[in-house]
Amino acid sequence: MIGLISATAAGAAARDRLAAAWPDRTRVYDGPVGDAVRTAFAQCEQLVCFLATGAVVRLVAPLLEGKTSDPGVVCVDEAGRYAVSLLGGHAGGANDLAREVGEVLGAEPVVTTATDAAGLPGLDTLGFPVEGDVAGVTRALLDGEPVALRAEVSWPLPPLPVAGQGAHVIRVTDRLAEGAEREVLLRPPSLVVGVGASRGAPAEEVLELVEGALRDAGLSAASVAELATVDAKAEEPGLLAAAERLGVPLVTYPAEELARVEVPNPSDAPLAAVGTPSVAEAAALLRGGELLVPKRKSAMATCAVVRRPGRGRLAVVGLGPGARDLLTPRATAELRRASVLVGLDQYVDQIRDLLRPGTRVLESGLGAEEERARTAVEEARRGHAVALIGSGDAGVYAMASPALAEASDDIDVVGVPGVTAALAAGAILGAPLGHDHVSISLSDLHTPWEVIERRVRAAAEADLVVTFYNPRSRGRDWQLPKALAILAGHREPATPVGVVRNASRPDESSRVTTLAALDPATVDMMTVVTVGNTATRTIAGRMVTPRGYRWQEEPK
Repeated sequence: MIGLISATAAGAAARDRLAAAWPDRTRVYDGPVGDAVRTAFAQCEQLVCFLATGAVVRLVAPLLEGKTSDPGVVCVDEAGRYAVSLLGGHAGGANDLAREVGEVLGAEPVVTTATDAAGLPGLDTLGFPVEGDVAGVTRALLDGEPVALRAEVSWPLPPLPVAGQGAHVIRVTDRLAEGAEREVLLRPPSLVVGVGASRGAPAEEVLELVEGALRDAGLSAASVAELATVDAKAEEPGLLAAAERLGVPLVTYPAEELARVEVPNPSDAPLAAVGTPSVAEAAALLRGGELLVPKRKSAMATCAVVRRPGRGRLAVVGLGPGARDLLTPRATAELRRASVLVGLDQYVDQIRDLLRPGTRVLESGLGAEEERARTAVEEARRGHAVALIGSGDAGVYAMASPALAEASDDIDVVGVPGVTAALAAGAILGAPLGHDHVSISLSDLHTPWEVIERRVRAAAEADLVVTFYNPRSRGRDWQLPKALAILAGHREPATPVGVVRNASRPDESSRVTTLAALDPATVDMMTVVTVGNTATRTIAGRMVTPRGYRWQEEPK
């Protein structure tokens, strides 16, 4: 819960705007400010104080206990100009909260944490439990000192400026170990503990069994991702309590699925009780991995431990038509998350400044689309977090298709939508896509012209608004005239046609003409051509296609 505190009418107005935007996340604390801050500090995970930073410093100073337990605190000034991350930037989530508050209120987030200022992810913000000399290793990264990465477990990480050797070390491990001097241990969620239990098995017994199995195998409980069992035990109090105390979910599977898993130690007892010859080993192994601890038993419980391999992650990211403000926040987040970026060289240049230090960039020129797709998938299969970029929307005449044709279910794939060229051009032209429409690429490099022509004829006969991608190049100068002639056989010469070049870029240009007047020689590969249907009109210089099948009345 986020506590909201204000002292003045102006602060209360901004507070109420935030409360209205986040009704399920916030709680307003009224009354004397000092009392409100103290109460909210004790009850909430985060605070937004619409007060001067100095006042908040004096109010929270006596309440501070430690960075791992204090709530994150953000201050917003009376004018709503700034959202300042004051306390708990990383551990308390105040840095991200300041950015969120800024988006809602139109305030500028102020984040002074050293790693954020340098564009580095904080070691305590990677989503993994972290142990050891976090401050010392972070300082080494900030100072540009060589920091070695030792990954005993392959797991996708965000970009880090690491080296092969260094006096400071980031160690990715699920082994039971204490960090050495100048060392940070990152605990990936690589371990799955399968558990079975008789009815009424106490949580203490389950925990003792699990923790003993981990300890004897030299494994860290901090890397346990989940407890797994059979559906029939989904409501078993001892298992639920054990999972809660370990801080992980209890995941359950149908008995028939578990019965199909080959295990080293099947038994008749669980087969008779719940319908599968194995619960603990089968539940741990169901999604694959290496069995580190075979079935162990106590009086009323069983457990087994599996290490699952880290799955690589491929984000296929659409960059939009070119303007930075048309790049979505989700796309920006994926670019900053990726440790490997794959893309066309000119698109990489477009977003290079958004990448974190340590991002490995694999760029190539035009014509290497399939090679880039294969490279991105291969890097993800090696366990990396990869971003494969394309212009517009990556799923529209871009990189998603070749990438997903290469990818199998051994990696995680995320699609990040972008503003397409057709949408960007349509917004510039007016509202040409107000009714049914189709996009057709006139490039016959990958599609035979006979197929393209058949699609153009179908669109013409169906009276669809048509947006032409890749309309004309120096080596392909006859396809656009041919396509326009096909449309002219079904539409009047005065049908509006919009031509937009470099939509949203600094040298953007656009015009609205007609089907009869358009000169194909004025069009190139950087241009999008949109041809209206029989209902499209030009109104005040803008193309407009009605939402209905006909105009309710003719415009005056």
